[in-house]
Amino acid sequence: MTPLHERSATELLALYAAREASPVEVLRDLLAHIERCEPHIAATWALDAQAACQSARESEARWQRGQARALEGVPVTVKENIATRGTPVPLGTAATTLLPAAEDAPPAARLREAGAVIVCKTTMPDHGMLSSGLSSFHALSRNPWNTAMNPGGSSAGAAAACAAGYGPLHIGTDIGGSIRLPAGWCGVFGLKPSHGRVPIHPAYAGRVAGPITRSVQDAALAMAVLSRPDPRDGSSLPPASIDWAATEGLDLKCLRVGLWSDAGWGLPVDDEIRAAVNAAATAFEAAGAVIEPVGAFCTRAMADGMNDFWRMRAWLDIGALPVERQARVLPYIRHWAEGGASLTGPQVFRGYSQMAALRDAALAATQRCDFVLSPVSPVVSFPAEFASPLNDPARPFEHIAFTLPFNMSEQPAASIDAGRSASGMPIGLQIIGHRHDDLGVLRLARAWEALRAPQPAWPVLG
Repeated sequence: MTPLHERSATELLALYAAREASPVEVLRDLLAHIERCEPHIAATWALDAQAACQSARESEARWQRGQARALEGVPVTVKENIATRGTPVPLGTAATTLLPAAEDAPPAARLREAGAVIVCKTTMPDHGMLSSGLSSFHALSRNPWNTAMNPGGSSAGAAAACAAGYGPLHIGTDIGGSIRLPAGWCGVFGLKPSHGRVPIHPAYAGRVAGPITRSVQDAALAMAVLSRPDPRDGSSLPPASIDWAATEGLDLKCLRVGLWSDAGWGLPVDDEIRAAVNAAATAFEAAGAVIEPVGAFCTRAMADGMNDFWRMRAWLDIGALPVERQARVLPYIRHWAEGGASLTGPQVFRGYSQMAALRDAALAATQRCDFVLSPVSPVVSFPAEFASPLNDPARPFEHIAFTLPFNMSEQPAASIDAGRSASGMPIGLQIIGHRHDDLGVLRLARAWEALRAPQPAWPVLG
């Protein structure tokens, strides 16, 4: 039998309803599994077994009283930059003064309201500014498929935990690829929703929260809860009547699907990644979709401008710290951010303007298609100790050229497993939809789950 900690959220809810398992039994099995695996991948932070057990007992009682809610008793992890009341938010850096959060941020609040059991927080790199599991605060997070390799980031622990079977639902954040990149490198499903679809606090341009799961169905289940309104996010979308469960049955015939293989800047796409994405396009074409090429639409000027703007933003935070706390920031991040100190006002403004340029270019390039396929990353995972694929703070973003545009354009985009490299590491396929068509992205991703080859067995640790 499949262990309880390996069961999907949908399966767990059915088991609870049939009285064939209880939230307490599931949590006990999950905690034992995490204890076995955590020394190998270091994906968690602030795991409070006592609090989680109390939450599971309360869920079990509600099932017994017939008062179960949407995610009653389902284990979930939450990225540590999403505040949960009573738990400090270190933002991945040893420079943070640890103070308990006063309240749940919107995603955590929605999960509690729905009865989910928050098991722990998950790790991230300093200030979320790396696609890596490297942090000056947390232990080095590793990829469960090969612990010598990186899980990616900044939702590093969330993706690693998902691949390792730390329960079915994991919540990450994404401002340039921080859900999709680690999901792609860890072989799991990650959805970056449309901007504002999932309320978040604090809100920021391009920043979203979304689910990381082993299946599209579980991501849809999470979205039905996460997308509920919260007045703290002034950039959130109005409440919408979306049947999140309707992921099946997308008619692929005559669907116009773009194939985007050249980002216009950044690292060149590895041949085996290009082949995997092309094979996915061929499978969709065989099922009736019309595949159309999408040309390069990003430029080096856009990338450099965003780099300038983000460096200044990071330096305003880091430079304001006392010197002794600045020294605790990961040297890679500190070195990169210090470059912001010499930028002029016009340089920063021109950098900020590239957000709009990137948004307009992405929308124009994708508008004629129903969906677009692309690589998630141009390269497969890299050594666990590296801060980025190049490990060079002078070139920190060369791997995010395929993910960054859709944060700026506010379009939904997902990462889903598309195969394995010659080294056995996962390759991510990105699926992009029109603004606000989050359900459409989930439906095409579900269609890909049905089309792709059988998935390899999940990694075993411990």
